[in-house]
Amino acid sequence: MTTLKNDTSSDIESIDQEIGEETHLDLTNSSTVIKTMQQNLHADEKSSTNKRYMSLLVINYLFLFVGSLSSSLLSKYYFIHKGSSRWVSTFVQSSGFPLLIIPIFSPYYILKSTKRKPFSDFNLKMLTLSISIGLMLGINNLFFSWGNSYLPVSTSALLLSSQLIFNLFLSVIIVKQKITFSNLNCVILLTLSSILLALDSSHEKPNGVTKKEYFIGFFCTIAAGLLFALYLPVMEKVYKEVYCYKMVMEMQFIMEISATLLATIGMSLDGGFHDMKEESEKIFDKGKRVYWVTVMANVVTWQFCFMGTAGMVFLTCSLTGGICMTALLCMNVLGGVLMFRDEFGGFKAVSTVLCMWGFCSYVYGMYVKMVEEKGRMRNQNE
Repeated sequence: MTTLKNDTSSDIESIDQEIGEETHLDLTNSSTVIKTMQQNLHADEKSSTNKRYMSLLVINYLFLFVGSLSSSLLSKYYFIHKGSSRWVSTFVQSSGFPLLIIPIFSPYYILKSTKRKPFSDFNLKMLTLSISIGLMLGINNLFFSWGNSYLPVSTSALLLSSQLIFNLFLSVIIVKQKITFSNLNCVILLTLSSILLALDSSHEKPNGVTKKEYFIGFFCTIAAGLLFALYLPVMEKVYKEVYCYKMVMEMQFIMEISATLLATIGMSLDGGFHDMKEESEKIFDKGKRVYWVTVMANVVTWQFCFMGTAGMVFLTCSLTGGICMTALLCMNVLGGVLMFRDEFGGFKAVSTVLCMWGFCSYVYGMYVKMVEEKGRMRNQNE
């Protein structure tokens, strides 16, 4: 009787254990299914067949266009009119991060267009990656500021296009980017554009800039291009685990906070905040009001630039984002010539033509690929 009772108790415990394991498996599976459903729900944001895809892509490219052109010209305007703090120029590149609150919080709290709460899917891994990449971005911003303070806008813009060949190389290693005739042709043409500029740039030192300072600016700009070439494929790899555009903006928010903290520490150690007041009142030759308008406009336009870059990488790939930015450098060259009377000789003209040629060939290659994919899908449906 006692043996029967023990066996019965043992069987009950065994059944309870099995039920518990099944329940745990069900809960685990349910969690996985829910996560998969969330990803599938938003996966079409990256799909060219989605109705919202093209409008989102165009909006991000417009942000990139306006931000890239305006921020470069405003940064140069600051230095031309006796602004001298490279930390200020670095600080404004990321300090506009509060503007990201609008695309992060308005869809849920104001527009009611989504049921996903902001930062609800943010985890420790994403936070760590965002902070680390943000610090790298802050260093890149500093290099860009040093380069832009010593070089003409047109020279700086075309030098930055040299990052494209490194972008292709790193994209192959980090995200397994396939090399095609279209992207290789584009990279070669844009790289040749930069080489032509480098051969012709030795005589083009701005007034008051020594030969040593010119070469410092030259190599800082190259360093900024290299860091940016690394930044793009790293972001593409990170975005593979991100399933919606709102999460991209959330990561961008954390990154720019990190970059701003780095710039703030540098400014504090270098006396930059105190210098801003003195610079606006006594040094900047356009007056205090124009000084602060220039600084605040730079904050906004840099934010547009980074938002557009992040969106382009998420919606397409890091190489496409890099090519689009490089193509916009042609507009920066023309902007520098029109606004600041930078020289525009034969070498620079050929460089610009090569840059535009490379971009157009890449866009055509993308168009052919899209047509082929649509034809393939049509054949499968039939």
